[in-house]
Amino acid sequence: MTDQHYVDHEEKTVVIVMTSGPSTPHRCATPFFLGALLASMDAQVTIFFTMEGVRLVKKGVPERMVAMEGGKPIIEFMRDAKAAGVKFAACRPALPGYDIDVDNLIDEIDDISSGGALADLILTCDKVLFF
Repeated sequence: MTDQHYVDHEEKTVVIVMTSGPSTPHRCATPFFLGALLASMDAQVTIFFTMEGVRLVKKGVPERMVAMEGGKPIIEFMRDAKAAGVKFAACRPALPGYDIDVDNLIDEIDDISSGGALADLILTCDKVLFF
C-alpha cells in the first residue's frame, strides 16, 4: 500500500451546488452524505440550493422523498449533514420560479442568498461540486 493520505490537515472549504430535486430523487441523498463526510474531516461545507434544488428546501418535500425505494427520507440525510456542521443556503431568485416563499422553508436553512453570493462562494472556496 502506498503512503497516501486523504487529509492534509489544512482547513478546506467546499461548496456543493445542489441543482437536483424531486425530478431526480436518486441524485438527492449523496450530496448530503458527502457533505457530512467532508464536514467530519474538518472541511467547511456549504450546500447551495438553486434551480430545481430549491424544491428540496420547501417544507414537506424532503420529508416525502427517498433516493431509492425503501431508503430513508431525504430530510434525514439533510439533518445528518446539518448535525455534522454543513451550512445550507437557498437561492432567493430561484424560489419564486418554484412557487416557494421564505415562509415555507425547512428549518435547516441557514441563509437565503443571491446568485452573487453563490459566485463569491465559488470564487473563494477550495472545491466546488455540482449535483
